[in-house]
Amino acid sequence: MMRQINQRWILQVWVLLVVVLAGCGGPMESPPPNIIFLLTDDQRFDAMGCMGNSEILTPRIDEIASKGLVFTNYYNTTAICMASRATIMTGMYEFKTGCNFMHGPLTRDKFDQSYPVLLREAGYRTGFAGKFGFGVVPPGSKSNSNWHSRERMPMDQFDWWRGWPGQGKYKTADNEYVAEYAEEYPHVSGALGAAAVDFIRESSQTGQPFCLSVSFKAPHNPVSPDPAFDNVYAGNTFTKPCNYGIDASLHLPEQSKSDRQFKKLGKRWVPEKYDEALARYYQLIYGVDVAVGMILDELEALGLVKNTILIFTSDNGYFCGSHGFGGKVLPYEEGSRAPLIIYDPRSSSAGNGLRTHALTGNIDMAPTILEMAGLEVPDHMDGVSLVPLLQDPDTQVKEDQLFIQAWGEKTAQSMTVIRDNYKYIYWYYGEGMDPAEELYDLDAACPEIANLAGEPEMAKSLEEMRKVYDRYLEKWKQESVKGYGYTEYVTLFDRNIPWEHKAGLIK
Repeated sequence: MMRQINQRWILQVWVLLVVVLAGCGGPMESPPPNIIFLLTDDQRFDAMGCMGNSEILTPRIDEIASKGLVFTNYYNTTAICMASRATIMTGMYEFKTGCNFMHGPLTRDKFDQSYPVLLREAGYRTGFAGKFGFGVVPPGSKSNSNWHSRERMPMDQFDWWRGWPGQGKYKTADNEYVAEYAEEYPHVSGALGAAAVDFIRESSQTGQPFCLSVSFKAPHNPVSPDPAFDNVYAGNTFTKPCNYGIDASLHLPEQSKSDRQFKKLGKRWVPEKYDEALARYYQLIYGVDVAVGMILDELEALGLVKNTILIFTSDNGYFCGSHGFGGKVLPYEEGSRAPLIIYDPRSSSAGNGLRTHALTGNIDMAPTILEMAGLEVPDHMDGVSLVPLLQDPDTQVKEDQLFIQAWGEKTAQSMTVIRDNYKYIYWYYGEGMDPAEELYDLDAACPEIANLAGEPEMAKSLEEMRKVYDRYLEKWKQESVKGYGYTEYVTLFDRNIPWEHKAGLIK
């Protein structure tokens, strides 16, 4: 707490010095940057023009990419909205936040260490608009993960609030805190753009640096794009990815196909529906792109571009028929990998449209934002700052990373690690199925088509990945939150314990 008070005092003194020195004609250092964090919901990594997709229109998002740094290997360490958003805010893996639909909400003590709270304590004006995505409750609260009530939204921890509980609605008028924009912007993506513009205008008059988090509902189901953009993809046909369809799932373990991603959500992406489904998915993203343009235009009009950092990402990916899956959740590339673009006008990468292939993840968002603001990164955060990559895109900030799937049918739960160009997945469930391992070369031309785990020449690489996996499981054992159902996974995900010793833990 003393460190936080000192940081806030330093920032407030800096603002006072700016005023005094400006009046005296004295020299001034660069002020703390403004930060705008833009988050979509269910946008796969390649659903942007700047990722080489010539069939989607994202001109304003691509504009950020042309000025900033594009991250090609960015993963959500849990690929479902509640857990992912809690991780983004806190910089901690899910087993430490305890936050996911089947487990529980985020406790207030953990949210008090999130990037919006820490920035506000340091003197930033903070705002939130859109889908918040999880509930916040007092420490020790024995409650479910309900996130649909206003009472569980931490509105008091922001200076400005235009968020909502639950999924929210695409019809602006049905979302209480942005309903005022409904007449001009009946679709909520446009309303969020307008709300963000209002926050930026208000903040520009305060003399404070600001941090705005805008969390779009799009392109999440139910698919309801803005009809104003019906002509954008009308009649278009689209190229299917190389790993499209059920035939590309034949080599996958039965566990991966035992939940709704394959059984239910994949039906939307069958060949006869594919073009229409993708057109509507892309149309939702186009609406976000227009809203992003509103924000960029306002920053330009107010002269804030040179001191405003822009971060654009998504809370998880989306399969769109890859391997016959719909939805996200699973550890394969299209479900877990997501877009990330960072534009920091102060960095050496600014203006060059560069790319980095370094391994990164949503656990890194909070540390990155804190360092950008000149604040210390708390020791309990699992992520690392990505600021070094903004200075040198060819460097590395980590060697490996964990992926957690502890939601949905027990049969489809797994633990995954990524290191170098390999991904290792372990499926523990063994009732009527054999517990399974997968090993993929992420440099392969077509993603995750060849499981290398049984190949003799891959034995050494497989063993190395198992060791990385075991190390993360030990971290889980030592650091997981108590009372949220995460301790059982230490046994379930242990690849050395036979199924008969795990079956009794399944509820």
